[in-house]
Amino acid sequence: MDRVPDRPDSRTQPDGKPESDVPPGPASGTGDEGTGSPGTGTGAGPDEDPTAQGTGTGTGTESDPPPGPAAEHPQAPRPESGRSQRATPLATDKVRRNGPFGGGILMGRPFGVPVYVAPSWFLVAALITWVFGGQLDRVLPQLGALRYLIALFFAVAFYASVLVHELAHTVVALRFKLPVRRIQLQFFGGVSEIEKEAENPGREFWLAFVGPLLSLVLAALFYGGMQVVRPGTVPGVLLAGLMISNLIVAVFNLLPGLPLDGGRMLRALVWKFSGRPMTGTVFAAWTGRALAVAVLIGLPLATYAGGFTQQSIGGVDSLMDALLAAILAAIIWTGAGNSLRMARLREHLPDLRARALTRRAVPVTADTPLSEALRRANEAGARALVVVDGLGAPLSLVREAAIAGIPGHRRPWVAVSTLAQDLKEGMRVPAELAGEELLEYLRATPATEYLVVEETGEIYGVLATGDVERAFVAAMAKPSA
Repeated sequence: MDRVPDRPDSRTQPDGKPESDVPPGPASGTGDEGTGSPGTGTGAGPDEDPTAQGTGTGTGTESDPPPGPAAEHPQAPRPESGRSQRATPLATDKVRRNGPFGGGILMGRPFGVPVYVAPSWFLVAALITWVFGGQLDRVLPQLGALRYLIALFFAVAFYASVLVHELAHTVVALRFKLPVRRIQLQFFGGVSEIEKEAENPGREFWLAFVGPLLSLVLAALFYGGMQVVRPGTVPGVLLAGLMISNLIVAVFNLLPGLPLDGGRMLRALVWKFSGRPMTGTVFAAWTGRALAVAVLIGLPLATYAGGFTQQSIGGVDSLMDALLAAILAAIIWTGAGNSLRMARLREHLPDLRARALTRRAVPVTADTPLSEALRRANEAGARALVVVDGLGAPLSLVREAAIAGIPGHRRPWVAVSTLAQDLKEGMRVPAELAGEELLEYLRATPATEYLVVEETGEIYGVLATGDVERAFVAAMAKPSA
C-alpha cells in the first residue's frame, strides 16, 4: 500500500532558520470556534451516501523534528509514520448508508433505534394509493370513492411490512452488538443504517438474510389470512395484495447483487471462501451492476411477455414499465458503486492513527507572550502550543487560526492564554486510537485541535482536525491492495 507523501513540518531558509515565527502547518480554516470533526455519511450512507466526508493529511519528513511528547528539546522519539486510510463511519452496503440530513419525520424508537419517514414516502404512498385504487375499481366497483381510502390503508400496511423487514436487520445487528444509527422509510423501501461491519462472514450472512426471511414469513401469514376470509371482499383483496407485495420484496431483496440483501449474502459467501471481505464486496458489487443492467432491459421485456398486448407497446403501460425499470436499475447501480467506495474506505481506514498524525507541541504557561512561545516552538521544531499550569498539567490549546490572526508587531504583547481554547471533556485523545475509533472519538466532541496523551497521561502532542481531514482524503485516493 502506498504511503501518503511526506511533507516538512516547518518551512526553513537555507541556513535552517524559520521563515517566520508562526508555527507552520495547514490552517484548519475554521475560525475561533470548534468545527465538526471528520467523518461521514452509506449510506448510507446508506444508505447514505453516504460516502463523501473524509479527511486526509500528511506527515513530517525524516529530516524535521517529528510530533512527539511535549518537551523543549527536539530529540523526542519519532512516532510511526502515518498512512491514511479508511472511510468514515460507517455505513456500507444497503444497511449501512448515512441518509440525508434530518432524516424526515420521527415516528418512534423501537428497540431504542429512531424510525424516520422520509418526505419521499408520501409521494410513493400517493402513487400506491392511485394504482391500487384503480385495481380495486375493477375488482370491487361498488366501493366508489371509498376505494382510495382502502388503497391508502394498503399503502400504510405495506410500509409497515417494510418496517418489520428493517427491524429484523436491526434486532440482529443489536444482537451482534453493532450500533444502529436509525431506520428510514423512503421512496423505494427502507434502510437500516448499521454503523459497523460484521465481525465475520457468518454474522454478515445472517444479518442480511433475516430481512427477506421476515418478509417471507409475513407473506405466509397473509396467505393464511386469505384462507379464512371470503375472496372478492375488501379483506380478501387487501390480504392478497399484502401477500404478493411481501413476496415481491423478499424475492427482490434476495437477488444476488449489492446493495440488496442477496448481494450482502453473496459477499459473505465470497468473504468466507476467499478470506478477504474486500474480495467479497468487489464480486458482489459488480454482480449488482450486472443485475442493474438486467433489470433495465429485462423488466420491460418480462412484463410484455407476461401478458401485455401489442397495443400497450408505446403506450402508458410500456412507458411506466420502462420508467420503473430505469429507476430500479439506477438505484441498484448506484448502491453497488457506493458499496465499492465504502469497502475501499474501510480497507484503508485502519492506518489512520492518532500517533502518526499528531503535531509536536511545546508547553507554555498562560502568561507567556505569543512571540516567545512561537520562538520556543520554532527552536524545538514544534507546530503546536499547549498552555500548562505551574505543575505542567495541560489547561488549554492555543488555536492555530487565532495565531494567524495576530499581526507580528502585536505578538510580544499578546499572552497565549487569550488565544487558547480550554480543554473540555472529550478533547484529550488517547495516542493509540486509530481508524474508525479515532473518527468516532473526534466526532463526539467537535473541535479544531485535540490534546493527544499517552496512557500515563503524559502529553504526546496536538492533533489538528485539518490534518485528519487531509489524511482521510489521501486515503480515498489510494488504490486498493
